[in-house]
Amino acid sequence: MTTFGMDAAEFRRRGKEMVDYIADYLENIEQRQVYPDVQPGYLRSLIPEEAPEQPDSYEDVVRDIERVIMPGVTHWHSPYFYAYFPTASSYPAMLADMLSGAIGCIGFSWAASPACTELETVMLDWLGKMLNLPEDFLAGTAGQGGGVIQGTASEATLVALLAARSRTVRQIQAQSPERTETDIISKLVAYSSDQAHSSVERAGLIAGVRMRKIATDEKFAVRGETFSAMLEEDKRKGLIPFYFCATLGTTPSCAFDCLTELGPICNAEKIWMHIDAAYAGSAFICPEFRPLLNGVEFADSFNFNPHKWLLVNFDCSTMWVKKRADIIGAFKMDPLYLKHDHQESGLVTDYRHWQIPLGRRFRSLKMCMWSSPKSLSVGVREDQRFEISADVVLGLVCFRLKGSNELNETLLKRINSARKIHLVPCQLAGRFVLRFAVCARSTESHHVQEAWAHIAEIASELMQELQH
Repeated sequence: MTTFGMDAAEFRRRGKEMVDYIADYLENIEQRQVYPDVQPGYLRSLIPEEAPEQPDSYEDVVRDIERVIMPGVTHWHSPYFYAYFPTASSYPAMLADMLSGAIGCIGFSWAASPACTELETVMLDWLGKMLNLPEDFLAGTAGQGGGVIQGTASEATLVALLAARSRTVRQIQAQSPERTETDIISKLVAYSSDQAHSSVERAGLIAGVRMRKIATDEKFAVRGETFSAMLEEDKRKGLIPFYFCATLGTTPSCAFDCLTELGPICNAEKIWMHIDAAYAGSAFICPEFRPLLNGVEFADSFNFNPHKWLLVNFDCSTMWVKKRADIIGAFKMDPLYLKHDHQESGLVTDYRHWQIPLGRRFRSLKMCMWSSPKSLSVGVREDQRFEISADVVLGLVCFRLKGSNELNETLLKRINSARKIHLVPCQLAGRFVLRFAVCARSTESHHVQEAWAHIAEIASELMQELQH
């Protein structure tokens, strides 16, 4: 039997060839230019205007990988990629994704594929225990909480926000039945750090609620006193505070909001506290970094991305809730065609009620199968022309040339135009800052040292030009 022109025998042969191609690509990725030298629209001229009536040979398709695709690829797993934050990769996770694609289940309920649901529940309990999360966040066999794999941290933030909105509306209507949902939602207000990821503000737009940004301190962290003052101001206006997204490891500078101050305030005000630790969360497995998570006991939900540090390929964003009934209550829809005999047994959960989409992949398989930037920060501190712009806690260094924003913008443009390494900027306290994030699992100390030498050389050229 053949499927789309390929039978099982050819699949075995082509599969081995593709594995060899992937292994060669990753083993030699250092030799490729990290950032592509193409212009928008480059690809259209390399392929036909319309889909061909006759199929290409497999050999032609494979040749097009190097001819068409690779010239436009940014190599995120290159040891010279220091932009954004890491995206993880490993051979076991790739194999697990292959198996997931072959099984091809759409795991929206326990009945749709029992193993898909049950493995995810167990894997999230395993990972929660590795993080030393409070027992309330674990499903176990009788817990009220539990974990779920979302696609991204953005989805987790939105799901938590919608669950908080639903819970607040129910609570207010229980006390004041005459109040309409529309009236209540019009007065709801959510909060986040002014350093929080843009996806938090976007969640507020999608949910149709106000989102206020809280000013941060000199370490770019939200503190309790500032938060309390904003809450009192909003309550005097007749608004209803209902949700706060705390960030552990902000995107601009890897700053940490003060959970031990903020958590008790949220609990006292009955505000849902969600923790977004998309980048930093993986580090909390290490005992020396676990204190950064102190205060999680006050949270209603917690999320981080194993697909950043834990060698699990995208997408795999893990989220835990203390009371899964709060999530299910916001999203539960039970048409007859999705019902099954075990859904009310208490022994299983249907993850379609924990997320925005209905369908979901068998992502827990890749959880089951499963370099330090300090040398750069030392180099920055030793070079008197530069300054460190934020505390270096994990794998991110924020730095800049002492001088104007325009000077640093020019420096970044020249670094990226050279295409030897790739960086992106951020803005901290009104200043243009360069971010250096160790991203690839293949990055070693000598790569970081080479990168710093390259940055320093370009800075020297720039400063010489300005002196003439």
